[in-house]
Amino acid sequence: MLKFPVPGAVKTRLIPGLGAERACELYRALVRHTLATVGEFSRGAAVAVEVRLTGAPDTVAARAWLGDAISIREQGEGDLGARMERATREALGEGAPAAIVIGADCPQLRAEHLGAAFAALRENEVVLGPATDGGYYLIGLRRPRPELFRGITWSTATVMAQTLAGAQRLALSPCMLERLADVDEPGDLATWADTPAARALGRDRVSVIIPALNEAAQLPATLAAALRGDPLEVIVADGGSVDGTPEIARAHGAIVLASPPGRAVQMNRGAAIATGERLVFLHADTLLPADYAAHVRQTLAQPGVAAGAFGFAIAGEFPGRRWIERGTNSRARRRQLPYGDQALFLRRDTFCALEGFRDMPILEDYEFVQRLRLRGRIAIAPAIAVTSGRRWRELGAVRTTLLNQAILFGFRLGVPPARLASWYRARRTSMPVFGAPV
Repeated sequence: MLKFPVPGAVKTRLIPGLGAERACELYRALVRHTLATVGEFSRGAAVAVEVRLTGAPDTVAARAWLGDAISIREQGEGDLGARMERATREALGEGAPAAIVIGADCPQLRAEHLGAAFAALRENEVVLGPATDGGYYLIGLRRPRPELFRGITWSTATVMAQTLAGAQRLALSPCMLERLADVDEPGDLATWADTPAARALGRDRVSVIIPALNEAAQLPATLAAALRGDPLEVIVADGGSVDGTPEIARAHGAIVLASPPGRAVQMNRGAAIATGERLVFLHADTLLPADYAAHVRQTLAQPGVAAGAFGFAIAGEFPGRRWIERGTNSRARRRQLPYGDQALFLRRDTFCALEGFRDMPILEDYEFVQRLRLRGRIAIAPAIAVTSGRRWRELGAVRTTLLNQAILFGFRLGVPPARLASWYRARRTSMPVFGAPV
């Protein structure tokens, strides 16, 4: 059961996070995955494959999308239940001993699930594939049962329960398959990102992840610089902004993901839905160099390199700026100890192996880099990321540096991060220090 891919008409619940165009692109990718799965199964089984399509402007457009090798029929009128009931009734009426209906929402679907469904129908009249959202990704029948498609509140968490209640009224005991996850809401994107199909699309590409909270003033320039590098995607993990930050991110074509506040949590949430092979973690007030994507690839391709970062520079003039830049760059290169405002980057597999950033209210980047160093060298790319000078201008270069060092020294002595964060908040009320909540 497919819809013709028109931006704004497919995957509409994903549009607030992805935008209409990107949601449509994802739908196309899900359809390709589903058709490939069905094709893999059908090569070893005596089954007929049919697409029931809705929304196509004409046959030419439908064939241009799906090709000439597959049977295409109109879904017809009515709600989703009426259209699925029609499809099963007609298939069974045309001589099929069993009929299975699926959509294109389930990236976890494999040929084995289709095989298990047809095998179950040899002994059962109904088979269902439950979805984690309360619906189902598959329904199979041996004979028409229109009652199973009536009285259902479609696209809700009650679909499976209502379907089972209908089966009980018919004295049917459906065979239940493995529970799988659909992709319908922005929070489901992690399911898609973890599939081989998504990994294939993201191969050799870069995903940029930006944690943000009330960054409307800084974000446009940050996004513009990130987009110049032609990344696969820019993901803004928003921690509950009230200043228009999400709207600005969407207007620039970024993926917007709602998250609880806290930089570590936000970056982990962003990484979970990223599909690029390489991840760049970027502060919302830091500008990437124009050729950053090439530097990311070249740096991570070096033998023994586990992660990388960019050289450090501060925007604007204030006393002590050059001193801070020199000290930061020396520390990053000699001690392999860059911080988050240098745009840390690494392979997605490495990030997953480390299980992401620790959920800490401060210094999450420092702690993460310490673990990265155990896996290999942290290289500094020969290009500069320019971060905002707002925190140094607010408090002064000397006082800001002393505060940063005091917090870092406390962390090394074992002071709990929550207490360090309270020290930080007591001394500075608006600007982040590396790893502090944005």
